[in-house]
Amino acid sequence: MLYLCTVLIKKNIVMKFCNVRLLVKDYKKCFEFYTEKLGFEPRWNIEGYDSFKVAEDFKGEGLAICSSDFVAQFIGNADKDLPTGCREKLMISFETEDVDATYEALLKKGVKFINQPTDWIGAGMRVAHLHDPEENLIELYSELKDASCSA
Repeated sequence: MLYLCTVLIKKNIVMKFCNVRLLVKDYKKCFEFYTEKLGFEPRWNIEGYDSFKVAEDFKGEGLAICSSDFVAQFIGNADKDLPTGCREKLMISFETEDVDATYEALLKKGVKFINQPTDWIGAGMRVAHLHDPEENLIELYSELKDASCSA
């Protein structure tokens, strides 16, 4: 579940969370993955940028994808290469009512998983992991029934 948080950094400076934006090389391939494979509903229609509705009660964008080349022109690092062959630096986590059913439904859509659903007893969750087309790590989880959480 996403929570809209207001963060007070210093006196009179308030920031509200809007989204996590994945900067991607192949925007079209990622857009198709998030809409066609995962079934996310796009919220914008801007070439090279889109955000997705991730929760009914969330007022921000939640999750967005954007062409890395587009952002690089504002940041001033268009001459630098994108990282490849690295260990994950972030993970996007989605709660689902039944991780096993979600796993099976996504397998039928051609999604390739890193692992099969497995119990993570210490956290009280059942989890499965996959990558999007740009190797961003995604976790799907559901709460374990009748499990005590020691985390």
